[in-house]
Amino acid sequence: MLCEKCFPIFVRYIKAAGSNGLQKVTVTLFFEPFENLLAMSKVQYYTEEGLKKLKDELHALKTKGRIDIAYQIAEARDKGDLSENAEYDAAKDAQGLLELKIAKLEEVVGNARVFDNSKVDISKVGILCTVKIKNVKNGMTVTYTLVSEEEADLKAGKISLASPFGKGLAGKAVGDIAEINAPAGIVQFEILEISF
Repeated sequence: MLCEKCFPIFVRYIKAAGSNGLQKVTVTLFFEPFENLLAMSKVQYYTEEGLKKLKDELHALKTKGRIDIAYQIAEARDKGDLSENAEYDAAKDAQGLLELKIAKLEEVVGNARVFDNSKVDISKVGILCTVKIKNVKNGMTVTYTLVSEEEADLKAGKISLASPFGKGLAGKAVGDIAEINAPAGIVQFEILEISF
């Protein structure tokens, strides 16, 4: 049985075809589970550079992106009958996807915080710290900076804290051995150096 407090029910009155009166229609809206809504509103920490990049992307989508879509819709509308106009339908679909992307990016930017590393314990690996690690098996050393998922860029040496590597390194101190679950199996890395 559905709980009406959890799933709002809206009553909509519509005029039924061929009738002189209004017909009552009940619409039940189903929302994502509460846990998913909480997960979506989690605060993410960014560098100043990373947050600026997100804000610039959002600004570009809201200005240039919307102008481009409006131009495409206007161009398609000028081509005639909208009911059989595939270009118009495609432009409207693109507009919907753009607005969805803008909404998601607004949510990310709204929950974003610039990380203040002056108040952080640098003795352990955490968000936005740079860590130098050595593969125990082959002696190879690499340096990574742990960042949020949106800022991750392996080519730039930035890995997500939510990735298997990030999870394996988080909370470790210099000299600790981190066991990371890689596709090739569990790999051990020694923490050589931590910096911000």
